[in-house]
Amino acid sequence: MAHASVGHVHLKVADLERAITFYRDILGFDLNQKFGTQAAFLGAGGYHHHIGLNTWESAGATPPPNGYTGLYHSAFLYPDRAALATVLKRVLEAGIPLDGAADHGVSEAIYLRDPDGNGVEIYRDRPEHDWPRDNQGALKMGNASLDLNALLAESP
Repeated sequence: MAHASVGHVHLKVADLERAITFYRDILGFDLNQKFGTQAAFLGAGGYHHHIGLNTWESAGATPPPNGYTGLYHSAFLYPDRAALATVLKRVLEAGIPLDGAADHGVSEAIYLRDPDGNGVEIYRDRPEHDWPRDNQGALKMGNASLDLNALLAESP
């Protein structure tokens, strides 16, 4: 799988406009195309879409209950700490509760839910030369707490 990558994620949502508002206005993706009230495609950096949203099987539906299988979360990588801080600020200003935040050594991550209850991770990677490694050079990720106030101080 040396050449494989994840291109996009498609999510079933209950309310298309509500989902577009979250992914566009809060997380910062561009709305590239919309098919009436049934589907929308959002992307970053000019890409056709990283996120597909649709109501084909889920218009007006409720999130699945806890204890069921499904997508744990989708993760969205931001280019640097300032960009992550800017998105975190918008999340908090919108009154969206956080599920958690962690410093994994290789990255700084914040966990929350979209309006349909889908798990979302917003994060930034540290440069690879700063990743923690053990004496044999193996990656040594962690789960330390992330100082959100220090992160927010970096928002422009």
